[in-house]
Amino acid sequence: MNLPFSISYNCLLEKAELLARISEKLQPKPNDVTPATLQGPWEEESGPDSDLVPSSSTLRVKWQEKEEGLRLVCGEMAYQVVAKSAALGALESTLEQRQSTLAALQARVAELREEQARQTRQVDAQRALNVAQRAAYEALRGRARLQEAALRRLEEEARDLLERLVQRKARAAAERNLRNERYEKAKQARMSLELKAAAQRTVSISESPNTIGDGIREEGKTLALMAEPVSPKSEAGEKWLRTFRSASATSLTLSHCVDVVKGLLDFKKRRGRSIGGASEQRYQSIPVCVAAQPPSQVLDVLDAHLSEVNAVCFGPNSSLLATGGADRLIHLWNVVGGRLEANQTLEGAGGSITSVDFDPSGSQVLAATYNQAAQLWKVGEAQSKETLSGHTDKVTAAKFKLTRHQAVTGSRDRTVKEWDLGRAYCSRTISVLSYCNDVVCGDHVIISGHNDQKIRFWDSRVPCCTQVIPVQGRVTSLNLSHDQLHLLSCSRDDTLKIIDLRVSNIRQVFRADGFRCGSDWTKAVFSPDRSYALAGSWDGALYIWDVDTGKLEGSLRGPHCTAVNAVAWCYSGSHVHSGSRGLWAGGSRTPGLGPLSSTCRAGQSQSDLSAVHI
Repeated sequence: MNLPFSISYNCLLEKAELLARISEKLQPKPNDVTPATLQGPWEEESGPDSDLVPSSSTLRVKWQEKEEGLRLVCGEMAYQVVAKSAALGALESTLEQRQSTLAALQARVAELREEQARQTRQVDAQRALNVAQRAAYEALRGRARLQEAALRRLEEEARDLLERLVQRKARAAAERNLRNERYEKAKQARMSLELKAAAQRTVSISESPNTIGDGIREEGKTLALMAEPVSPKSEAGEKWLRTFRSASATSLTLSHCVDVVKGLLDFKKRRGRSIGGASEQRYQSIPVCVAAQPPSQVLDVLDAHLSEVNAVCFGPNSSLLATGGADRLIHLWNVVGGRLEANQTLEGAGGSITSVDFDPSGSQVLAATYNQAAQLWKVGEAQSKETLSGHTDKVTAAKFKLTRHQAVTGSRDRTVKEWDLGRAYCSRTISVLSYCNDVVCGDHVIISGHNDQKIRFWDSRVPCCTQVIPVQGRVTSLNLSHDQLHLLSCSRDDTLKIIDLRVSNIRQVFRADGFRCGSDWTKAVFSPDRSYALAGSWDGALYIWDVDTGKLEGSLRGPHCTAVNAVAWCYSGSHVHSGSRGLWAGGSRTPGLGPLSSTCRAGQSQSDLSAVHI
């Protein structure tokens, strides 16, 4: 845009130089001046023509004026040239900056084009990989469809096999149950005849070995005579059982007969030590419940614990009772003549007691506590013998297995543990998907009740769960019958259920108007002969159901004012004990034994203990 200005400026310079040369030529020289006096006459004659030709002075003036004008124009042009030169320099610097920016942008564009090319190559490679993976995926889908079809066929075959197996097992179980029922009826009939015969004769037991042998031989002859076939009339249905339950024989005579027969059949326990060098032999018969009857009235009420009572358990001989509560104490009581007498207090528990159990010999007590451990006491020693640590939450159940050297615990940490008590060592840990509220043990099986409304079965010889039975409600307690053929469960749907372990299904469901579980650890138990089921309710009442008929036998209302947490039925069938949050309920006894006054005191804030005599 500066090229036209430069051309104009050059033209002006050329004109200025031309005018300067012309002006120099027009200036008169000293020798060229002609005086006016020297003009000749021809000059005068040429007057008219001389007016047409300007004089040199005039021309000089004009050329000077033009020169001044040209000089002014040249000055202006020079000023403009300076201004334009400055503007040109600024533009040139701007141009240089833009050129450098343009060069940088061009380099960036080149880099981006290279990156674009690289990304394009990667996209092409990824597309090729996607195509290959899609082909592989389609191939896997085809294989999966084939395998699913094969799996469906196998599942159908497995269902068919399982149905056939279940049908065969059901038929075998029905046949076995029929044989067992016939055997039990015959056995009970023989026992009834043996007891009646034993009640009619007197057998003296001497400490002399010869006399004992003679007595055993004499009884063997009597039993051999009794082993003859029994007529069908004597064992029709279960009439003999109902008749025997309402027999009018006194409990003293019946107890004496049972002791004599069991002693002669070698079901004895020898205890005692020699005194003064002379050996002394003492025998104690194992309690046997011939026929249990439901409790009917309160027998005894005692202040036992400073807070709620969570656990009650009888010893194997039915003469010792253990109670555990939230005051972290376990009290042992002697059952004497239908009354309770304090025996011992076991201390050292680190938390609230949630479960107590005696070992088969009755010499040890195992308790579950809220301090994430179970503790073991020896009867006769106040302090804890062992602490079974390993759980990470509250221990809700602790039970001995069939030996005194093994135990099982359940906890809210979703585990069930087996323990070797000889070494206080956890021999097995079973992980479960839900809280464990109670456990029971059989020969080789562990049964646990859980918060997810399921009862799980575990085989001690198998590392996994062998069976799961769902129930409608959180399981609060489990109780196994003495023959290990039936399981009683209590759940928060306010029902008791009997599960036949031979066919692994629910046989009966017990309900009652007014019966409700008061807590997640409400206990329910069988009677020793499995004729009745007993449980405590939220309103302080005890509910009893007849197992054979499935009907409510009755309810017992005593001094309980709050929910009954724990109940226990002794092995001899003579007492029932219950414990509640606020008061321990009273007990009952059968009619015909004479009235017993209740010592229950209303309005107590402490927990009380009751014994039920049946």
